[in-house]
Amino acid sequence: MRTDEYESRDGLALAALLHKREVSPAELLDCALQIADDRNGALNALCYLRPEAAMAMARAAQPKGVFGGLPFLLKDSGLASTFLPSSVGSRLFAGMTFASDATLQTRFLADGFLAFGRTTVPEFCMAPTTEAVQNGGPTRNPWDPRRSSGGSSGGAAVAVATGIVPIAHGSDGGGSIRIPASCCGVYGLKPSRGLVPHGPLRGEGWGGLAVDGVLTRTVRDTAAALDGIAGMEPGQPYSAPERPASYLARLNLPFKRPLRIARWTESWEGIGIAPECRKAVMLTGELLAGLGHEVVDVAPPPLKYAAFIGAIIDVMSANVALTVNGWLRQKPVDDLSSVLEPAILDAWHRGQRLGAEAYALAINRFHAIGRTMADHMAGFDIVLTPTLTQLPALLGALSMAEDFETFRRKAGRYTAFLAIINASGQPAASLPLHWTEEGLPVGVQMVGHFGAEDMLLRLSAQLEAAAPWQGRYARPAA
Repeated sequence: MRTDEYESRDGLALAALLHKREVSPAELLDCALQIADDRNGALNALCYLRPEAAMAMARAAQPKGVFGGLPFLLKDSGLASTFLPSSVGSRLFAGMTFASDATLQTRFLADGFLAFGRTTVPEFCMAPTTEAVQNGGPTRNPWDPRRSSGGSSGGAAVAVATGIVPIAHGSDGGGSIRIPASCCGVYGLKPSRGLVPHGPLRGEGWGGLAVDGVLTRTVRDTAAALDGIAGMEPGQPYSAPERPASYLARLNLPFKRPLRIARWTESWEGIGIAPECRKAVMLTGELLAGLGHEVVDVAPPPLKYAAFIGAIIDVMSANVALTVNGWLRQKPVDDLSSVLEPAILDAWHRGQRLGAEAYALAINRFHAIGRTMADHMAGFDIVLTPTLTQLPALLGALSMAEDFETFRRKAGRYTAFLAIINASGQPAASLPLHWTEEGLPVGVQMVGHFGAEDMLLRLSAQLEAAAPWQGRYARPAA
């Protein structure tokens, strides 16, 4: 198979060829490696590549699962894989290995995904941009290399946007799938809390904020991937509502009635929204109305946004302290400033000082957001918002070189519509429906009721059919 044939197909189309044995896993991996070699150098999206070992696996692989042996990339988020080490974007953890696979990795393998490397992240996945010192430089936006690819799944979004793989693993604790999806012009869905397992070594991430999923070029690839990875595992602390037998099988079912959609064009506490981001939401509302749905402009529900960001800072700091201290008990480090970036080092100090009452209050603030959003959406099926409040950030604009609180409050203004949905636990997707005259993608976010991935995916598919985006591929200069 030629590389242009490979990159013109989505994951399911390639999987169909694999199952018919018209192409082999090794041939597809060869295409992925060629494209990676051509396009990754200037963008810095990949790490921990194991091409020779992966090729040996691909040559021995028999088609299985829905995806049959499709080239794939795991995010460098610490998702346990016996095949791939991880650093979580940190010099402290560089080359960390695992004795067993995470439940999610086991499901990826069973569904026919063959990972040949990982994708870059910011340190500890705690930034909306991917510029970790561990990566040796920033991960650049394939549409404008002066700008960020987003974060924390920045490398994954670049890999999908440039055609290296049609589907890549991502995770989202405050927008980390949706931010890079918006910045890089791909589709990214954050599942409901409890739908995709975290185990077996842990039950949650960041007080319930974090979830895993994928980034793709087509809605149907996301639906098919979710079919394979969703579902409870024994002992997990959260449970999503009952799901359909197959999201993919229901993807093109018509709605029995027009959906009622709340559109937000303002934020909280004076946070500004760039004209292009507001324009994207307005145009998407017109597109939805043209599809027969009812779009209603409403104000976001009242909430103390600055206090909410403070809660995120506390929970993240506590988790930095937990993670770093656990590692130091095994492998002491004399000078943490030599292996942690300034913002994360400050978060570690903050976490050391954080009291139990402050942590409990932060969790309560998260839970309050869930109740607020449930009340707000009582009369609506979907909420439509900008994904980001601004165009993709210029590299260096959101820097880990400052203290953690300052850094996270800047990030909170950039991602005002995202982390609240991590707190509420609802599903949300960023759709690449708008592009500036200069060729920059601008995502729009759709939020569904808790457990309502089915509705969100079906509406996404309607929009994809009405305004197709799959043919847009980033072609960065070598």
